Amino acid sequence: MGRILAIDYGSKRVGLAVSDNLRIIASGLTTVHSKDLMEYLDNYFKKETVDIIVVGEPKTLQNNKSDSARFIDPFVTHLKRKYPDKKIERFDERFTSALAQKTMLDAGLKKKDRQDKEIVDMISATIILQDYMSSMGI
Repeated sequence: MGRILAIDYGSKRVGLAVSDNLRIIASGLTTVHSKDLMEYLDNYFKKETVDIIVVGEPKTLQNNKSDSARFIDPFVTHLKRKYPDKKIERFDERFTSALAQKTMLDAGLKKKDRQDKEIVDMISATIILQDYMSSMGI
C-alpha cells in the first residue's frame, strides 16, 4: 500500500503533507514554490510509493468554487495527465488556513513563526490530509 500525498495548492507556494506507509499518520512534508512543484513530485515519486494524491479544493461558504479554483483546476488536469497511475482526489479545504493558524497558536509558536506562510501552507496540507483520511475511515 502506498502513501497518500496532500497538496494545498497556491499560485505562489504549495504546501505538501504525506501519510506514512500504513496510512495512519498524516505529517507535514514541505512547502515548495509553485513553479518547482512538478520537479519536486517527480523526485519524490522516484523515492516513495504514492497511490493517492489529494488536492485541496477551495470553496466558498455557499459551497461554490472560490476564485482560486481557476489556478487549481488546470493544475489537477495536468496532474491527471502526468501521473495517470495515481488516483487524484479533490477534497474541501475550507477553513484549513484558519485551523492552521489556530494549531500554531495552540502549539505555542511565536508570532513571527505564525506569520510564516510556508508553515501555514504545510500545516494546511496536513489538515487536508487528516480530514481526507478521516472521511475515508482510514
